[in-house]
Amino acid sequence: MHQYIFFIGDFPIRSYGLILSLSIILATGVGYFFAKQDGRGFEKYVVDLGIICGGFGLLGARLWDVFFFDWSYYRNHITEILNVWQGGMAIQGGVFLGVTAGVIYLKRKNLDVLAFMDILAPAIILGQALGRCANLMNGDAFGSPTGGNFGILYPSTTLAYRTYGDQPLYPAEVWECQLDIVIFALLLIFRCWNHAKGQCFAMYVMLYSVARFILEFFRGDYNSQVIWFLKSAQVTSSIYFIFALIIFIYLGYRESKKHCES
Repeated sequence: MHQYIFFIGDFPIRSYGLILSLSIILATGVGYFFAKQDGRGFEKYVVDLGIICGGFGLLGARLWDVFFFDWSYYRNHITEILNVWQGGMAIQGGVFLGVTAGVIYLKRKNLDVLAFMDILAPAIILGQALGRCANLMNGDAFGSPTGGNFGILYPSTTLAYRTYGDQPLYPAEVWECQLDIVIFALLLIFRCWNHAKGQCFAMYVMLYSVARFILEFFRGDYNSQVIWFLKSAQVTSSIYFIFALIIFIYLGYRESKKHCES
C-alpha cells in the first residue's frame, strides 16, 4: 500500500483522496446508467445529485467521526478537523448527510424521491466498496490484532502502525469492501422482483447495517464501548436497521393495500 502517489513540490498527491474521488465519480456513473435504464428521464439529474451528495457525504462522514468517535482528541485540535488523511471518515455519517442533501434536492425538483432512491441504492453501496480501498491504501479503518502470524502488516507511516506497531491486523476494511460488493449484487437481484417503491433503498440500509455491525467486532481503530459490549457504530447500525425494517414493512403493506383497493 502507498499513501502517496507522487509529490508536486512539497504537496503530496495522496492515494486516499484520489481513490475516494474516483469512488464518487464511478458511483455517479453507475447511478447514471441505472437512471437511464429506468427510462423516466431521471439521468439528467444524476450528475448534479452526485456532486451534491458526494460533497455533503464527505462532510457528514468527517463530522460524524470527529464528534462521535474522536471528539476527545479534536476538541483540543480544532484546526485538524478537516485533515481527513489522518484517518477518520464514518460512512454512516456520510450516508446520512449525503442522502439528506439528496432528498432535499429531489424535493425541490419535484421528483419522485423513493423511486430515485431505489435506482441509486446499488450505486451508493458500490461507491462505499471503492471507498474502502482508499482506507486500505491510507492505513485507516483497520482491524484489531489477530493474535497470530496472519493478517495485514501496515507500513510505519500509517495510523494502523502507530496504533499497533508491526502486529498483524484483521483486514476489516478489505472484508467490508467485499461485503459491499455482495450487497451490490443482492440489490440488483432484489430489483428483478416486484417490490414497493422505496423498499430497495430500505434493503440497502438493512444489509449494510448488518454487515457493519458484524465487522465492528474486528475493527481496531477505536475500541470504546457505549452500551454493554457494543461500539457506537454498532449502536447506530442497530438503529438504522430497525428503522429501515419498519419502513420496508410499511411500504410493502401500503403497496398491498393499494392493490386491494384498486
